[in-house]
Amino acid sequence: MKITWRVLTALTLVVVLMSCNDKAAEKKIAELESRLAQIEGNKGNASPTITPSETQAVQEEKPEGPLPVAQFEKIEHDFGTINEGQKVTYVYKVKNTGEAPLIIQSAQPSCGCTVPTWSQEPIPVGGTGQITAEFDSSGKPGINNKTITVTANTWPKVTTLRFKAMVTPKPDGANGPVK
Repeated sequence: MKITWRVLTALTLVVVLMSCNDKAAEKKIAELESRLAQIEGNKGNASPTITPSETQAVQEEKPEGPLPVAQFEKIEHDFGTINEGQKVTYVYKVKNTGEAPLIIQSAQPSCGCTVPTWSQEPIPVGGTGQITAEFDSSGKPGINNKTITVTANTWPKVTTLRFKAMVTPKPDGANGPVK
């Protein structure tokens, strides 16, 4: 099981790194993520709290003492149909329902076409923060499934936020008529 996990993780990372301009790779990523979810026992069920990342290869131990809990309002978003070249933004809202301040350490996109920003200050117990995802659809016609891997001082440490968009390609004459 551990070897299978590492092999699938390595394959996912390779596909993610090569996926920015390849529709077939996008499909492969979705298939691998689905398979990893099955292996982890998630079976596609989204949880409102942080879940183990598909890319976390080393098993860590739960820290002692009070911990924050990141409860996301929503971990998946559908932008619907957008036009190629359009930039769209979505704000993932997170509430700290734990017993210690929540610190979001990083938010890593699956592709350079996505730029995440996040609350830099610690989120107090009962407080809220956000992770904003901006997706640039330039050169991304077709179906796009993207992820943002969020690392925080929670247990488990990592969660994966997801979004999708159907990008309508620019018409062939997008640069205007030829003179």
